Amino acid sequence: MSPQKLRAVWSPAYEVDIGAHVFPTEKYRRVKEELVRDGTLTPDSIRHPEPADWESVARVHSRAYLDRIKEGTLTREEERRLELPFSTALREASLLNCGGTLEAGRWALGEGMAVHLGGGFHHAFADHGEGFCLLNDVAVAGAELRARQEVERVAIVDLDVHHGNGTAAIFCQEPQVFTFSMHQEANYPFLKPAGDLDVGLEDGVDDEAYLDLLERHLPTVLDGHGPQLVFYLAGADPYREDQLGGLALSMNGLRLRDRTVFRECRARGIPVATVLAGGYARRLADTVRIHGNTVREARTLL
Repeated sequence: MSPQKLRAVWSPAYEVDIGAHVFPTEKYRRVKEELVRDGTLTPDSIRHPEPADWESVARVHSRAYLDRIKEGTLTREEERRLELPFSTALREASLLNCGGTLEAGRWALGEGMAVHLGGGFHHAFADHGEGFCLLNDVAVAGAELRARQEVERVAIVDLDVHHGNGTAAIFCQEPQVFTFSMHQEANYPFLKPAGDLDVGLEDGVDDEAYLDLLERHLPTVLDGHGPQLVFYLAGADPYREDQLGGLALSMNGLRLRDRTVFRECRARGIPVATVLAGGYARRLADTVRIHGNTVREARTLL
């Protein structure tokens, strides 16, 4: 496939009205618009996903929790923990995000690389949501692909600034799914269930130190587990100007991070499905540019 046909998944329904909030849901649309405008993506390479069905979502989430989501009966405590106002639009966006990550995973398996201009809601646990994450799209997609025997071994490479606590908890008893999280240790969430490989970073880690650690640990994940598919959470929030982060990566450092992940996976012939995950820079344009750069790096390796 030519670089102009990098496959991407996106939906306008991701832009949910959550009021005045640090989570800029408009970023998904703005990333898509910027990438089409500069020619990184073409309109015909962007697919609108189908929502994940409830049976697929139930592979990783409890029926009782899903019933409360269906009925709109989350408790006040559940909504407080979610840190978002629950709405029908949020529920539909979350199901679409699960479907979008699943679609990106299937495209990656067939074509080597795909991007989801959404996804990465790694704080959702089996029985509750938290940290802006209602449903765990990467967990849903990984479990569904394995259940359908489309893939056996999966690795989740989580480079958001925050630990992937929900994903680690969901797959803690699943040896075929390797969870790797490299994150700021003294940051949300307070409780960090152990994944297969957790690298907690000190505050203020810069490009050089970050990239050195990534280059040291990533081959351990890829060679030790031998995944047939990598889900890559390319969070924009390790950026030094992020409101919810405390690392000190530059835009160029983040782009080199992405390049490292794609390069190491490609060298081993491992397909990669990339999701955006977090990003809360003081200037929304910075978050959009960082996410866009991730997709630009993906395209260069097709």
